[in-house]
Amino acid sequence: MKPTQFAKGFKARPDTTSSEKRTALDRINAIDEIVNQEAGNDKQVTGRSSAYTEDEFHDDPAAQESENFKAWRRKNRYVQGQVIELPLKAIKPSPFNPRHFYLKASIAELAVNLAKQGQQQAIHVIPDHENPGTFFVSDGGRRVRALKEANKETVKAIVIDLPIGIESYKLGYDLNVQRDSQTVFDNAIVWKRFLDEKHFQSQRELADHLGLDESTIAVALAIAKLPENVMHEMVARPDRFGSNMGYQVSRFHTARGADATLRLINKIASDDLSTRQVADIVKGRASAQETPKPAGRQRYAQRLEIKMDGLAVGDLKTYGDDRLELRLRGLSKDKRDEILQQIEKMLQADTVKR
Repeated sequence: MKPTQFAKGFKARPDTTSSEKRTALDRINAIDEIVNQEAGNDKQVTGRSSAYTEDEFHDDPAAQESENFKAWRRKNRYVQGQVIELPLKAIKPSPFNPRHFYLKASIAELAVNLAKQGQQQAIHVIPDHENPGTFFVSDGGRRVRALKEANKETVKAIVIDLPIGIESYKLGYDLNVQRDSQTVFDNAIVWKRFLDEKHFQSQRELADHLGLDESTIAVALAIAKLPENVMHEMVARPDRFGSNMGYQVSRFHTARGADATLRLINKIASDDLSTRQVADIVKGRASAQETPKPAGRQRYAQRLEIKMDGLAVGDLKTYGDDRLELRLRGLSKDKRDEILQQIEKMLQADTVKR
């Protein structure tokens, strides 16, 4: 698969926004609509079935489906939206699953629930047309893991028509965003793999296709350098460890190693350290053993007045060895945006070098 073919139309974003949640809901509703078309039909089959009569089984002229899926559906006499039972051994993870981390405690808890109440919601799977009889998980990876944990042999599933690649990634990602289960650590691992496997030739190309700033990709890739056992500790606390905190932890790890980083993560969680406090620890202004105190009001060391067309529009102040403060006012919108773009380029270049 060529990179341009894979990346075409890739507009998913890692930040949870209202528009993305609407997109996710639209996709969920689209699938629910297919299922609801079969409302009142409680027939379940395993593999090939003759449960439907010739009158019930027909092609929907309005349906848009791939030739591979149409051939599979006809061969297996599958009706769109039908819930069937498949052997768990025939289910495999998608190589384009947006999730990478699954907490063992969460899987174990769900396994107990499934053992008691059974599977209440079907997963969504995609036929592997190159290996007949097997399916990729599109939605429901956590349930599949829990069913295996509960020693179940089958899984209830709805088979959907979707190519393995960008579309399946987008669907899974949208669903995870809607559930608030997608993390920056999942994004970091998956995006790094996209680049390692040459689906994209550079992080700039990846950023363009994701519709993100290159600095966002750079931060995720910096986090991806952390060992997985270190990331696991942060995945378990999404309320404390977002992209900014994860980036600071990755910088600390580069300087101090895994053991010291795990101790820092525990301290962040126990002492409720802010990102700024952790940044002070990374820069050596505070000890990882002592919670840094907020800095008091500090007088600037140097001030430079900034003029444009002979008029004073602001100033540039320096504080200590590493703080810089720029204040501008009275600018036209075009001039403001031009200056902002130049600053962003400088910051992005610095992030990429790191």
